[in-house]
Amino acid sequence: MKKIVLFSLFLILGLIGSQTIPSYLEPQAFETLKFFFDAMLYICLAFIMINVGREFELDKTKWKSYTEDYFIAMATAAVPWLLICGYFIFLLPAEYRTSWDTWKETLLLSRFAAPTSAGILFTMLAAAGLKKSWVFQKTRVLAIFDDLDTILLMIPLQVLMIGMKWQLGVVVLFVFLCLWLGWKKLNTLRIHQHWTSILGYATMLVFFFQGVYMVTKVCFGHDSAIHIEILLPAFVLGMIMKTKESHSKSDEVASSVISYMFMLLVGLSAPLFVGVDFGATAGDCMIGKVGDMSWGEIALHVLVATALSNIGKLLPVFFYRDRSLTERFALSIGMFTRGEVGAGIVFIALGYGLGGPLLAISLLTILTNLILTGFFVVLVKHLALKAEKK
Repeated sequence: MKKIVLFSLFLILGLIGSQTIPSYLEPQAFETLKFFFDAMLYICLAFIMINVGREFELDKTKWKSYTEDYFIAMATAAVPWLLICGYFIFLLPAEYRTSWDTWKETLLLSRFAAPTSAGILFTMLAAAGLKKSWVFQKTRVLAIFDDLDTILLMIPLQVLMIGMKWQLGVVVLFVFLCLWLGWKKLNTLRIHQHWTSILGYATMLVFFFQGVYMVTKVCFGHDSAIHIEILLPAFVLGMIMKTKESHSKSDEVASSVISYMFMLLVGLSAPLFVGVDFGATAGDCMIGKVGDMSWGEIALHVLVATALSNIGKLLPVFFYRDRSLTERFALSIGMFTRGEVGAGIVFIALGYGLGGPLLAISLLTILTNLILTGFFVVLVKHLALKAEKK
């Protein structure tokens, strides 16, 4: 519970900072500070995704047994995504709902609702004494798979945002190479895995791919630069590491601190949305055409988006019929947890210039789910223990 409270607190502090800091700095000084914040955020995100990849365990001799799990996880990620997308489209004026630009922007932004926060979920379920239960073991598989599905889907969403260019062919080829390497070398790479080493790997990945972007930007221009998101390469690096069975206390503390820093930086990266005209600040993006909203309206939409995103996560109830309904509900509710990966999707959406009240609703929906996570885990524990007694 302490970890969830701190996640929420740091995201709130970041959001407050994003709305107040610009008024105290000159524009040039603020741009410099923002560049630093963005670099740190990508490093933290890479660190988190390496650790998510390290949690990925797969018996390659039984790969067929994971097929059902992957498709269930994919559907469990897709349903809340599409529900939120449809709701955001509904909020827009009717004349913009049929625009292709509106749909592609909404599909990207609403993807924040898809991934379950594996790191938060595993920690809290283990602390609740459920590590040996079927619910924990199955949730672990589904949460990792729906994170992986979210990462992979960012490629076609990126194609939608910038169009099919030869540079995206390079990106697609890189993705297939990453997936091949992850499968071929799964859990085989023996390298140092102290938190300082992982932070170093994350930093090198960010600088390398940012370097590729900068070089291609100079050579081909901003619109034709090769931009590879850090999510997949960081995840694959974690996959191929020979994971240790136990982690030191310092590793656990550092991982938590970096996750807190990530949530703070996500909040700090949010655009100005307090006391502003959303229509004027949303730039050219179509989702900004939703217009101005009062804080009461935003709060109502956050509650609806939270409900829709979690209703979509109930899909596993309809599968695994060999288990009791109580266990299936416990599994589904465990998938409600959101956090770093979803926030990372919002940050990527920011990079494409998306803004307006729908962005604020997305961030606040993640925050609401974080606040509710403790309640979700208590409910999962109650249901799992109830199923064991039958």
